[in-house]
Amino acid sequence: MTVLHLAVELDGDGAHPAAWRRSQHGPAELLTGRRTAQVARRAENAGFTLATFDDALTPPAAGPVGRIGAVERAAFAAPQTSAIGLAPVVATTYTEPFHLASQVASLDHASLGRAGWVVAAAAEPAAAWGRPPVTGDALAREARDAVAVARDLFDSWGDDAAIRDVATGRYLDRAQLHYVDFVGETYSVKGPAIVPRPPQGHVVVIAPDGLVPSPDVALVTSPQRVAGALTFLELDVALDTDISAEERLAALDAHTSWPATGRPRHVGSAAGLVEWLTELAGQVDGVRLHPLVLDEDLPELSARVLPALFEARIATRPRDGASLRSTLGLVRPANRFEVVS
Repeated sequence: MTVLHLAVELDGDGAHPAAWRRSQHGPAELLTGRRTAQVARRAENAGFTLATFDDALTPPAAGPVGRIGAVERAAFAAPQTSAIGLAPVVATTYTEPFHLASQVASLDHASLGRAGWVVAAAAEPAAAWGRPPVTGDALAREARDAVAVARDLFDSWGDDAAIRDVATGRYLDRAQLHYVDFVGETYSVKGPAIVPRPPQGHVVVIAPDGLVPSPDVALVTSPQRVAGALTFLELDVALDTDISAEERLAALDAHTSWPATGRPRHVGSAAGLVEWLTELAGQVDGVRLHPLVLDEDLPELSARVLPALFEARIATRPRDGASLRSTLGLVRPANRFEVVS
C-alpha cells in the first residue's frame, strides 16, 4: 500500500488572509520564538512528516503584522523538535546563491538532518537588492542556476573534511575541500562553501512542478505523478469544528475574501478529508495542507484526521532522529567530487 507523506504550511496564523482574527493568541505573540516553537511542536506531535514556512521580501497582503524570515523560524524550531522535517521557502531571485546554500546547509546541521528547501522564484522589488528587475523566463533561469550551485556547494566539502582533532591541531582535511567553479549567465561561484557538507548530503529540494530540474519533491495542484520526483499535492483545508467550516470561512470572508490559490480546497468535515486523502494515496506521494486557521484547524487535523490515516496505514509518523531523506525514502546523494578508485 502506498504511504502518503503529510506536510503542513505553518506561516502566520493560517492560509486565510484574515486568519489572525480567529487566532488564540495576542497580536504581539505572532512574531515570537515561542509561537514558532509552539506550532512546530503541534505539527510534530500530530505526526506530520514535514512543516514548511512561507516567506517573501514584502509583508503578507493582509493582516496586522509582517513575518519573521522563514529560515530563522525553521532554525529556531530545529532544536525544539526531533522528528518533523523543516523546510523554509527561500527565493532564488536576487538572493546570493552562496549565502542561500550556506543558510539551508546550516539548517540541516541545526536540525540533525531534517532540513528541506522550498524553492521560490518571485519578482520581488528589485530596488531592495540594488539589481535590475528579473522577470519572465529569467525567474526560472535564476532558480535553476541557484539549485545547481547549491548542490555543488553542498558537495564542495567531503563528508570527513572536518577533522576537529584538538590534540594534533588538525581541524580540516584540505584535500576534501573542492572548488565549484560555476559560471552562469548572471553570476559565477568559485567555492568551496563555508559550511560543512549537510548531514543529508544535499538538503531536500522542494519546488513547484516545472520550476527546476530534478527536485526531490515536486509540488502540484492536481493529482498526478512527476517523473523522477516525489509528488506532493497542494491542498487548502477548512474543517468543521464546534461550528461548520462554511460558517467559519464566511465569517473570515466578510472581512477579506480567501483568494483563489489554484489549489484544490476541502471545506467540510474531518471524515470527508480522511476519505479524500485515502483516495489520493494511490495518485500522489504526499500532500501539503494549508489550514484555514492554524489555531482551529491544526487541532482538528491532530485529533481527527491524522490518527485515522495512521490507523488505516495510509500514513505513518516520522521517527525521532531520522533524517528527512530517510523518512521520505530518498537516497543520500553521493559527493560528485569524490573519485571512485
